[in-house]
Amino acid sequence: MENKWDAHQQQEPCSDNNLVFICKLPVREGIQLLDSQEPVQIKLPAQCSVHQLRVRLCMVAQENNRLSEPFALLDPERYSLLYHKEEEWYEIYDDYQVLKTLDAPWFKGVDGLQTVCVTVLAQKTTSKERIHFQGILNELTGYDLDSSDTNRLSELGYTRRKFATPRREELKKRDPIAYATEPWITSTVLPNDQQGYLHSKLSVTLYYNSSVLSIKADVTHTTSDLLKIFWESLPKEDLSFEGWSVDYVLKVCGREEFLSEDFQLSDYLWVRHCLENMLELHLSVVAVSSLPDNTVGREYWPLVDSLTGLSSSHKELSIKEKKVEDIVMISLWDCERKFRVKLLGFDIPELPSKVPPLVQVEATIIYGRKTVSSVCSTSKEFTDEVLWNTWLEFDILIRDIPHGAKLGLTINASTVEGMSTKDTKSNSSKASDYQKGKGQVLYFVNLQLIDHRSLLSQGPHTLHMWTFPEWDEEAFTFEAEKLSTATNPDVAKAMAITFMLDRYSFPIVLPHAKSSSGSGTSPISDSSSLDLTGESRLSSPSSEASPTTPFTRTDCLRRFKEESVHYASNLPHFLRTIDWMMPTAVQDVHWLLSHWGPEDIELSVALELLSVDFADLKVRRLAVQRLEILSNDEVLKYLLQLVQTLKVEPYHDNCLARFLLKRALRSKRIGHFFFWYLRSEVAGCPFFRQRMAVILEAYLLGCGEAMLTEFQSQVQVVTCLHDVALTVKVLYPDRTDLPSTGKLKDCKVMASKKKPLWLEFSCVQSEAPASPPVGIIFKHGDDLRQDMLIIQTLMVMDSIWKEIGLDLNLVPYGCISTGHNIGMIEIVRNAITIASVQRSQGGVAGAFKNNALYDWLQRKCPFQEKHFQSMEKFVNSCAGYCVATYVLGIGDRHNDNIMITEQGNLFHIDFGHILGNTKSFLGVNRERVPFVLTPDFLYVMGRVKGRPSLYFQRFRDTCINAYLSLRAQSRLLVTLFSLMLLTGIPELSMSQDMLYLRTALQQDQGEEEARNHFLQQIALCEQKGWTVQANWWFHMMAGIK
Repeated sequence: MENKWDAHQQQEPCSDNNLVFICKLPVREGIQLLDSQEPVQIKLPAQCSVHQLRVRLCMVAQENNRLSEPFALLDPERYSLLYHKEEEWYEIYDDYQVLKTLDAPWFKGVDGLQTVCVTVLAQKTTSKERIHFQGILNELTGYDLDSSDTNRLSELGYTRRKFATPRREELKKRDPIAYATEPWITSTVLPNDQQGYLHSKLSVTLYYNSSVLSIKADVTHTTSDLLKIFWESLPKEDLSFEGWSVDYVLKVCGREEFLSEDFQLSDYLWVRHCLENMLELHLSVVAVSSLPDNTVGREYWPLVDSLTGLSSSHKELSIKEKKVEDIVMISLWDCERKFRVKLLGFDIPELPSKVPPLVQVEATIIYGRKTVSSVCSTSKEFTDEVLWNTWLEFDILIRDIPHGAKLGLTINASTVEGMSTKDTKSNSSKASDYQKGKGQVLYFVNLQLIDHRSLLSQGPHTLHMWTFPEWDEEAFTFEAEKLSTATNPDVAKAMAITFMLDRYSFPIVLPHAKSSSGSGTSPISDSSSLDLTGESRLSSPSSEASPTTPFTRTDCLRRFKEESVHYASNLPHFLRTIDWMMPTAVQDVHWLLSHWGPEDIELSVALELLSVDFADLKVRRLAVQRLEILSNDEVLKYLLQLVQTLKVEPYHDNCLARFLLKRALRSKRIGHFFFWYLRSEVAGCPFFRQRMAVILEAYLLGCGEAMLTEFQSQVQVVTCLHDVALTVKVLYPDRTDLPSTGKLKDCKVMASKKKPLWLEFSCVQSEAPASPPVGIIFKHGDDLRQDMLIIQTLMVMDSIWKEIGLDLNLVPYGCISTGHNIGMIEIVRNAITIASVQRSQGGVAGAFKNNALYDWLQRKCPFQEKHFQSMEKFVNSCAGYCVATYVLGIGDRHNDNIMITEQGNLFHIDFGHILGNTKSFLGVNRERVPFVLTPDFLYVMGRVKGRPSLYFQRFRDTCINAYLSLRAQSRLLVTLFSLMLLTGIPELSMSQDMLYLRTALQQDQGEEEARNHFLQQIALCEQKGWTVQANWWFHMMAGIK
């Protein structure tokens, strides 16, 4: 039997109109096959569906008594159809799929027809192990996907299965040891003031079992050098160093951090931390065999057929010159009629307390953030059930509907009864209509017009709508939630709207191209929107070619392709001018982009192409290809924005999601933050809960047993702290301290309105001397996403400055949101607020004591060398935060949210007001200066009553250098903030919020004007520094937070 089966599979490929399926049937419920039975051979026309194959299998099984319940073969939940390709099993998942579109290993059978071997697998009852494991996944994601995944062909169910493909691709390439011991390194050169470290010695202590070895190492040494030094100190055995070293790795004592992959010591982030803080380096020599188990549990699902055939070329799908019996699917581009919706009506179980007298339904076609066409129904009285039963026709042809377009439905308050309007808008944003805040929109919902299988939506639909909130609700932004295709899960209470789309006899499919030809010729037609005569929209105003030079059409195409790459920075502007509702223009753009490589565009351009402005899938794919070039460290730098950008992707399964999934599976460090970024969105964003949950589940299925265990412990801790925070607020409303217990060295309830918990944990025991405790502030009731954004931007700024050899001693402390309005903030050791410094130097009056900070620093660093180092740190950090807080428009700066370390490092905390949103008290603006540069800061620099000072001059020069370097990267900074428009952060929810950032960076000015502009800001701070001191004194007296 096996020989016959193998013989079937070893035939050469071929093609014909009929297909042959050689099917193995199971003996009984289970996976056991009867080897002695011949496979069933079924011949069907190529245009038949998978369901028809099941019907024939059922008939054969019934005739030959091959199964006890042959009709069960019709149920894909009971019997799966699989084929074997490239050492993997693939399930034929979609019963509506046309047989000839299967991406199966076809071969030429004995009768010359296309043939494939199919295994019919009986689905086993879900095991207790599988149920238990799914329970763990549900706990970690914070969402029960199984209860929501009731339709196997829904986007949710389909995406769960399709994500198995990128997961397995990455796991096949993943080296278990490299994954477990990933080093945290940087490619940034050491800053100018730290170049001396390259010629100094670093104290290193190595631990192995009971052996301890202390050495002085050059920072240019590699980890192999350290291992060799340690190996030479061991009793000599027959094993060579090369044979011994592959079994050991260096691990930082007390931390889950490794020095692996043989880089120079100065490249490791932890080594740089030790150098900057003058710490010894303590390392354990760890056997690779003792590392945690990072194996991945078995996959419960086979891969699914790629369904590449469902999006065939227009030429293959076109109905022209075809007989009816030969039609399988209809190309969307053959549909010449206008798109329309039959509005049946809506009903709501219970009317809200406040309702307008009249309402109307507005239907819109949304692409990206733009409304390309809209039409309104007549107005009717608002009752619990309103019926229209009328067609709403758009001025747009079905063939022009782009991939990713949505049908948006809103119920609006109306003032004129019986009035019907038809308003077609071309490429005009509708955001302004909603941002007026007049409350005319009551409910909304969206439907994907072309679904995740590239099929046009047809037939009846009932969608449960979201309530459009009042504008004082901070959780809503037009940019993200209004674009979601999720429906309201609260079915019992939600408004339900029912409508009908045109139905067709065949599936309507969006083709992927005009023809399946692999030719590289341009599809550009005479009616092309691209200027091919040398003055393309991407080019500069000047043209190198003489206007009299004759060009053939081929020359024009080649020149356009070659020249366009040189102006890639203008690509976003160019793409915004394209009419995406014109298929010929879209094809021209796709041809152009097909000749570009990801290396042709800058990172800032790629990030901009992932914004809500660009919905075209090929444009977004090019942007993701550029991201694939990034190192893990660079991906982590922009991960916060990339996770938010998942919200504007048209479908759950998209290039960006697959890219992030693969990178998270490749790097445990990325995976950690990826987990918490996604889990926070699952908890706090119902509009994208399913999308984030399905991506998170795909990651957890491949992260490995050790990571799963870690995540379970972390989630358990967060849950316990959340419960404690709630209980403390109730039981101890006035208490400010709690007794320490267990591993909690110090615990107190902080004196703040939200009563955050101050917690300090003892470090994990290791061979090295005990490290200071790890402190966190656990917050409940505060949205930490804005703090996360600012701290992440500070890290980006820090990297920009370090690229030019400028270390401004920023302190981007840890901050992460772990759920809806809950999260943790890292406590910076050996640091106090400026207010505490001032109180220690004169009580409340210390706010006016100019020498208070200087005296405190001198007391903390009495020795001349230490004092000199503290002054250097203070000047650099003060310059860095002056520039950063000015550019980011960080407001509400008082002496309780500016801190200083005992080594003189100044830093800011608590970023509740950004982008120029200042705080007022009793209607008076408390912010009088562009950034904080008070007389006591100037006193430390020797700037007293305006007299010259070397430290102050250095401060000014450093500020200008830092400011101009940020201006050079202004596009990147603006893009990072614009991508965060999707989060719902109150002070970053509209495009107008970006105006402050552009103005602060003086984007429209030259470098000299920008230099003078910032010098003017420094002078203004000097002039009005006393107003800041007055505010700080008032803050200390009144206790304003």
